[in-house]
Formats: sequence, C-alpha cells, structure tokens
Amino acid sequence: MKLRYSVLAVAVACAMASQGWADEAAAKKWIDSEFQPSTLSKTQQAAEMKWFIDAAAKLKTKGVKEISVVSETITTHEYESKTLAKAFEEITGIKVKHDLIGEGDVVEKLQTSMQSGKSIYDGWITDSDLIGTHYRYGKILNLTDYMTGAGKEWTNPGLDIKDFIGTSFTTAPDGKLYQLPDQQFANLYWFRADLFDRQDLKDKFKAKYGYDLGVPLNWSAYEDIAEFFTNDVKNIDGKPIYGHMDYGKKDPSLGWRFTDAWLSMAGSADIGIPNGKPVDEWGIRASADGCTPQGASVARGGATNSPAAVYALTKYIDWMKKYSPRKPSA
Repeated sequence: MKLRYSVLAVAVACAMASQGWADEAAAKKWIDSEFQPSTLSKTQQAAEMKWFIDAAAKLKTKGVKEISVVSETITTHEYESKTLAKAFEEITGIKVKHDLIGEGDVVEKLQTSMQSGKSIYDGWITDSDLIGTHYRYGKILNLTDYMTGAGKEWTNPGLDIKDFIGTSFTTAPDGKLYQLPDQQFANLYWFRADLFDRQDLKDKFKAKYGYDLGVPLNWSAYEDIAEFFTNDVKNIDGKPIYGHMDYGKKDPSLGWRFTDAWLSMAGSADIGIPNGKPVDEWGIRASADGCTPQGASVARGGATNSPAAVYALTKYIDWMKKYSPRKPSA
C-alpha cells in the first residue's frame, strides 16, 4: 500500500476525478473573479484549466469521482477547503472532500494509516518535518517517480517544481520529492519605518550607541533598539511605546516554535541545507542519512540544551520582562 501525498489543486491530484459539470465557462468565471493577479495571462490560465478539464474527462471512464484530503485547521487550508475545492470541482468535475482537523489529529491519523496499510484520505497536507518518516516508512508515494512514471499522464505539463519555495525540505536522502510545499511559517521582524527615519531619534540613538539606528543585524543590536525605545523614547504622540513586541500567551505550539525557530536563530543548529547538518534546526542530531534522529540533548550530540539554546530562551524571557507591554490589569 502506498499513501498518496499531494497538495490540493495541484495536477498530481488528478488521479481521482470525474467529469461532473466541468466546463470552460466555469474556468473563465474563476479566472476572472478569483485567480487574479497571476504570473500567467488569462489566455495561459485558460489553457491550463483546459488541460485539467480534459484530464478529468478521461478519468471519468475509470469511475473515479472524488478525492479526499485532510489538513490542519489554519487560514491557508481553510481557503483551500472552502474556495479552491469549490473552484476545482466546478472546473474539473472533481469532488474534493477537504477535512480540516487539529494538527495532532492529522499526525495521529497519518500514523494509523501507515501502520494499518489502509488510508482514509488520498492526500495528506502535513509538516515537511515528516520527510524523514515518509522516507523511512516507505508508505508514501514519492512524487518524483510518480510524475515521471505512472502519474505522468495526470501531471500538469505546466507544473514548475523549481518555482516552489522549500523543496529542499521535502526531498528525502534518496533525492526523491515526497511533498509539494503548500504554506510555511516565516520569522519576521516588524518595525516602525517612520520612527526609524526620524532624524532626532537617529541622532539620539547614534550618540548613545555609536552606530546608526536601523534594522538590527544581530541580537545585540536588537536589544539596544528595544532598550532605546522603551527607556529613552518612552512616548510617541503622548502614548507609551515599547521596543519589543512579542506574545507570552500559553499555547501548545510554543514548544516546537522554540525548537524549530527561536533556538535555531541563536545558533543551535549547524550550518547546512536544508535543516543543518548534522544538527538540524530543532537541535536534533541526525544520522549520516540526514533523516534518522539520534538525540536532542548535548550528551547525545544534539543542541536543545546547548549554550545557544540557553542564550535564546534567556533572551526571550528577559526581553519580555524588560521591553514588552505589561498585561492589562483586570
């Protein structure tokens, strides 16, 4: 048994389709009303939609009528489930059943399916962190072989794999692509450009710290800026201003957000692509193949309790206490 891993509305999902009420008029409606702006012209978009319609028509003879997909409940996937699934069905005739459930439930159902050999879904939208699991279990259909082999007829000829961001994270040590990137979380630094451009503030900052006020290039500069706006500037337009804005609300995701992002930014991961080698961004040491975890602690070669990790967590707490707004009193 091979579980098929695909992303909603990509060509490889066409292996489950039927004619339904697919038509080019529906494609034109969606192109005009929803699929703009686009890097493709409307003529190019129409040609691509025509390919989907024709592929669906051929699959009707195989008696295939529906694809079922599951993903965690986040805004990106809500759009896929409510909007793209509807568009896909109207254009191609493919009935898309896209379930939205908790992230933990997605992982649990996937694990159960791999162990039992019976899958209740055709497509699984999961974290790319599972690439090692897909590779080792041998239960997930790799897209590289499928799109050039058995699934070539159902693979959109206009699909540009190089146009996807993050395929290095979804490629296993065997060089095969097991997942197509769908969405990703990014670490962003937001700042008030209008304040950074104020000459009086720039002069005051440089007089104190000896360098220009600007986007920080290291943790030390970030802390200087946080200190400056919190304790020197203090108020803008009569309102308090703080140099650091972060959230301290309890949430189950904070655990892995620290390991897969915050700690690695302080240097807990080794330099390498995609995840650091041999220690990845979670601080986990991997085996020579790059996909078999060996340990997270320093004692086992990992880095989740390394000096860099301790530094990162300490700074998080310190900045929250010193430079962030206080919780409003009840």
